[in-house]
Amino acid sequence: MQIVALDPRSQAAQSLLAQSQAASAASADPAGDAMPSSGAKELFLGVWLAEWLAGCGAVRVVKDADAEPYGEIKGMFVQPHFRGRGLSKALMEQLEAHLRAQGIPLVRLEAGVHQAEALALYERMGYDRREPFGPHAPDPRLVFMEKRLSS
Repeated sequence: MQIVALDPRSQAAQSLLAQSQAASAASADPAGDAMPSSGAKELFLGVWLAEWLAGCGAVRVVKDADAEPYGEIKGMFVQPHFRGRGLSKALMEQLEAHLRAQGIPLVRLEAGVHQAEALALYERMGYDRREPFGPHAPDPRLVFMEKRLSS
């Protein structure tokens, strides 16, 4: 397994993100703003198994004028035939480490209510459910979560 920064506009990334969007649509969960940009305050990672791009995830730093800065995890996806190998956890750990290195104390995310495996992983990793944050409106199809990062 190799986790590296990836250009979200690359052909491999676009193919994986299209699969993620299709899976979200098939599960009746809203896709949300899962597509990462190539913004300077965002890190987009890909996890490779040999020559296969097996999964991806991104984090962007949000700095509101009157609130504590936080990282928002976006676009987490592992191809179904590569699941069960710890790839999502490894991606999440790398994204959290990136935030810690920048001194960002908090990480937040949203996931669809039908994404049982993802929700279980986030809970095992210490994420707690919370109200919608930032620009997100309440949506019964979404679960909002956050985790305070230790230094």
